[in-house]
Amino acid sequence: VQLQASGGGLVQPGGSLRLSCAASEFTLDAYTIGWFHQAPGKEREGVSCISSSGRITYYPDSVKGRFTISRDNAKNTVYLQMNSLKPGDTAVYYCAADLLPPGPITAWATGLGLAYWGQGTLVTVSS
Repeated sequence: VQLQASGGGLVQPGGSLRLSCAASEFTLDAYTIGWFHQAPGKEREGVSCISSSGRITYYPDSVKGRFTISRDNAKNTVYLQMNSLKPGDTAVYYCAADLLPPGPITAWATGLGLAYWGQGTLVTVSS
């Protein structure tokens, strides 16, 4: 089972990027999907998660109002729209899948114990 995160790149402060998380050889529609980032020398942090149906989402305060998670189960893909990007958003971004429901719990805040992970995509916010 492998998730594939893509869409990272270099963007100026205030800019936008959309990340995608796709899966090969299995379907995502039964899973909660979360996005995480990890900057050099820092702990991995959750930045959003979405329920299997897409009806429930969760964001920490650090990205609320700037990031939007969505999913298209017909395309077996989950997206992370990132707007108003800041230099502090620079990190490798990962997606993960699990059957846990979304919400402010340790698993979705840190990634600990989640079942499936993608390989990461680098986002650099710099002028």
